[in-house]
Amino acid sequence: MRLIALTATLATTLLPVLAHADAAEDALEARHGYMKMLALNMGTLSGMAKGEIAYDEAAASKAGSNIEALSGYAVADLFIEGTAMGEVDDSEALPAIWENPDQFAQKFAALSEAAAGAGEAVKGGQENVGPALQKLGGTCKDCHDNFRKK
Repeated sequence: MRLIALTATLATTLLPVLAHADAAEDALEARHGYMKMLALNMGTLSGMAKGEIAYDEAAASKAGSNIEALSGYAVADLFIEGTAMGEVDDSEALPAIWENPDQFAQKFAALSEAAAGAGEAVKGGQENVGPALQKLGGTCKDCHDNFRKK
């Protein structure tokens, strides 16, 4: 009987902790995937803007449209408590995210605004990629300056 009671007590005590650990791991993994997708598309635009990649209107437009779509995702949901740098391995998220959640949300809103129309903005020639990229990159930098380990 004691073993059953002990097992039940441990299960009700440990399951929420384990569920949070799994949620934190899942959120961190999803965050990394999200940032990787942004980086890949920004890399395409950056390469074209610098002339390292030949300008390809369809590829530029696709990258811009991908960034626009990604910017509409509720990324703040992936920054759950307990996933700051120092709380879990492989996190570069500064505690400032949880200390200033409204400011953090504003930074992502700025990305969404900058990304609006990016797929169309990069059309028409290589000279159009740079201005769109600067607009996008500025919002990325602004967020990273305040909320990501340098």
